[in-house]
Amino acid sequence: MTQKWNSEKYTQDASFVSTLGMPVIELLSPKMDEKILDLGCGDGTLANKLTLFGCDVTGIDFSESMVNSARNKGVNAFCLSGEKLAFNQQFDAVFSNAALHWMTDYNAVLKGVHSSLTSNGRFVGEFGGFGNIASITKAIESVYQETPELGVYQSPWFFPSVNEYKNALEKQGFIVDYIKLIDRPTPLKSGIIEWLEIFADHAMSSMKDESKHYFLKNVEKLVKPHLYTKEKGWVADYVRLRFSARKLI
Repeated sequence: MTQKWNSEKYTQDASFVSTLGMPVIELLSPKMDEKILDLGCGDGTLANKLTLFGCDVTGIDFSESMVNSARNKGVNAFCLSGEKLAFNQQFDAVFSNAALHWMTDYNAVLKGVHSSLTSNGRFVGEFGGFGNIASITKAIESVYQETPELGVYQSPWFFPSVNEYKNALEKQGFIVDYIKLIDRPTPLKSGIIEWLEIFADHAMSSMKDESKHYFLKNVEKLVKPHLYTKEKGWVADYVRLRFSARKLI
C-alpha cells in the first residue's frame, strides 16, 4: 500500500499540522546561522518559519508534490527518503514535525540523523506516539476484516511508546534531554472523510470508486461515536511523542 500526497489538499484541509507544530520549533530553539535539516518537511510551512530565525534550512520529503510546494515557498527542498539519509556532519540540528511515524524503519532514520549532525548536534521532533489515532486505525482494520475482497490491511505507521523510542535514540548514540507522550485531541474542521482522504490514501489506493465510497462511509460510521459530538464536531484522538536529543559525540 502506497500513500500518495496532494500538497494542495494538504495545505487546504490539514494546515493544523503546521500550526500545531510551533511548540516543536520552540523546543528546538533555533539560532542565527544554524544549519538545520527539516526531516519530512511537507509543504515547507515550518521550514519557511525556521528561515525567519536566520537559519540555513534544507528540507527533505519523500513526496514530490510536497517538495514542489516547499520550493514554491522558497525552501531549499529535495525529494529524499528519511530512511536513506546520506549526509555527513552537515547540520547543527535536525527538526521533524508530524513525519517520523511514516518512517517505519526507524533505526535507519536514527542512524542517518546521527550521521547528519555535527558534534553535540540536536535532534528535535514530534510525531504520532503510542495510542495515536487509535479509534481511526481500529476502524480501518475492522472494515478490512469485515470485507475480505479489500485484501489485507498493512498499516504504514509507527507509533512508539516513550521507552521504545528513548531506547532506540540511545542505542544510536543520542542523549535524550526530553521525551514525553502528549494527549492532543485535534479538531478536524473539514471532517473525518477529508482526513481519511489525505492521511489514509494508502488504504484506498487500489480501490475503485464504489469500494472507496463504501470504505469511507463505514470508517466514518465506526469512529463517529468516539470522535464526533454536536458541541465540538469532529475531534481526532491524536497522541504525540515530543522529544529533544543530542548527538553524544
